[in-house]
Amino acid sequence: MLAQVVPLYFREGRDQDFDKQLDLLKELLADDIEFLPEVALGDPIPDADAVLFPQILGEAYRQLDDFKAIDIPILIITTEFGTMAMWDWEIIQYLRLEGVDVIAPYNMAQTKNLARALAVKKDLASSKFVVYQDNPGEGFQPEIFKRFYWWEDECTQRMQDKYGVTLEKRSFKKMGAEAKEIPDKEAVDTWKKWKSRIPLGNVNEKQRNSALKVYLELKKALDEDSAIKAMGINCLNESQYSDTTPCLAWNMLYEEQQLIWACEADTVVMLTKYLLNKSLDCPIMMTNMYPFLMGDAALKHERIPYFPDVEGNPDNYILAAHCGYFGVVPQSFATEWKLESKVLAIVNDNATAIDARLPEGPITLAKLQPDLETISVIEGEIEKYTQYHDSDCLNGAIIRVSDGHKLVSSLTSHHYLILTGHRLAEIRQIAQVFGWKVESI
Repeated sequence: MLAQVVPLYFREGRDQDFDKQLDLLKELLADDIEFLPEVALGDPIPDADAVLFPQILGEAYRQLDDFKAIDIPILIITTEFGTMAMWDWEIIQYLRLEGVDVIAPYNMAQTKNLARALAVKKDLASSKFVVYQDNPGEGFQPEIFKRFYWWEDECTQRMQDKYGVTLEKRSFKKMGAEAKEIPDKEAVDTWKKWKSRIPLGNVNEKQRNSALKVYLELKKALDEDSAIKAMGINCLNESQYSDTTPCLAWNMLYEEQQLIWACEADTVVMLTKYLLNKSLDCPIMMTNMYPFLMGDAALKHERIPYFPDVEGNPDNYILAAHCGYFGVVPQSFATEWKLESKVLAIVNDNATAIDARLPEGPITLAKLQPDLETISVIEGEIEKYTQYHDSDCLNGAIIRVSDGHKLVSSLTSHHYLILTGHRLAEIRQIAQVFGWKVESI
């Protein structure tokens, strides 16, 4: 699905330069934007995802009311490089000071991000997110799980009101039972197709087959409903409903069809991950945040005796770990990857987990806040990975941020997404499409 964009021109100023630039953009962005017939500024605008000015003139100062009447995103792309021009700054700033939120990308990557974001925004209105759960919060560790906002009806309603996406809840108990009933032969046949691509650690045949059966059951649901764009399972809190975990399935379904997943059926993670991954087209995964400043509370939960030595101020460091390792990282994102036996006591002894790493270096932490209109963004670095024997952190990442104290007092959740690279500038750009307020830590 491509974003549909209406080119706008100034009635008093349309000339061959407008036509030349528009023709160039149609060629340059043919794979990213569907260009609708051009319209004069001030005339009615047909249904579209955005309007686009291939040319900006001084007429803008005298047609401010017409700009204010536009109720969809306004793009300014006036160069043959798919960007704004330096000469556009005065008009852009004038419009912004007058309350018109124009979007002016200054490199081609941003322009493509914006085109994808516009398409994602439109696509969500006809999309479905599915979560498998029965009585969330009532299973294992209720003292922890009953605190989470993503299971509240208010959260679900906000997702629908703000983004138009439908959240469908299905029975984890039923799905887990049906997965178990899949014949071993189907799992073995599936393994024959994937075995050259999936490294196994200390995993036996029964563990492998159980994990593959969950993949087959979820794939069946996807094949039956093309509207499903993301899935999640309450895999820890209600782990009694399955003899395994969905980690391998999430990896396979992302590698196969770029399905977005949410560990523990965290729908706010699911929504944020979908919007960022599909807009920015970059590696992304979810993990837990354990800032060094949290001290014993974090150490006890991960069953580790101390945080590792670091070169800088320990106050500015985070241990990132989830389900015994770093987290569910698709193979195409990873520098190292293998499927291992489960670590956490909360899941079945037959379960598995992924031991994987993202590249060391610049990363961005992000997650929508509970209002679903503010996004928390923190740039940092993965400095190294650390291992603790006989713990719930057999391989975690050590992340450095600029201000650990501000981070601890501002985090929106223990679940955060990690994107490779520093992405604050890109997120600020697409925030204009989604109407986000960006809170940078």
